[in-house]
Amino acid sequence: MSPSGDRRREVAAAGHRGDDATARDGLSDADPTVRATSLGALSRSGGLPDAVLATALADPHHTVRRRAATIAARHPEVDLGAVLHDAEPFVVEAAAWACGERERPGSPLVPVLAAVATDHDDPLCREAAVAALGAIGDPRGMPAILVACGDKPAVRRRAVLALAPFDGPEVDAALAAARDDRDWQVRQAAEDLMDG
Repeated sequence: MSPSGDRRREVAAAGHRGDDATARDGLSDADPTVRATSLGALSRSGGLPDAVLATALADPHHTVRRRAATIAARHPEVDLGAVLHDAEPFVVEAAAWACGERERPGSPLVPVLAAVATDHDDPLCREAAVAALGAIGDPRGMPAILVACGDKPAVRRRAVLALAPFDGPEVDAALAAARDDRDWQVRQAAEDLMDG
């Protein structure tokens, strides 16, 4: 195994043993996979402070930022706003997912997620943002979800499901249109919501 692989394994094992000192040592490693593993180890042991996680969200390597964004789902005080604008789509996707896991109606991130859902170049980011908006259930996110009902099939499917917490004539119209969608999974999602 490579030296970085050995360090990664050592840091991961430290998280299982509750050895936070060894796990913390990995935070400053030159290899981004070791730094990302260190975050996971500290999270597992319960020794990951919000300040350390917030610093990792600004790491120069996208592997570390993505891991930090995923872990932030369990750290509601850590701001994910900056990584929702990250240059790396996989980081944005992870941050959107984390928002859906932890944010609540009234969150200041709802407008940011709505912009990702409608304007991001990557369909996986749009899909994750739409899912997050549905999970959050804030009415400010509904217009973006309705726009996403006209996106690529995977995004449309997610948008139809994301309409579940909402009601009103716009939602009814979107679901009725989705029942006639050319994608059978979009049609099925709409039928499930309308019949449920």
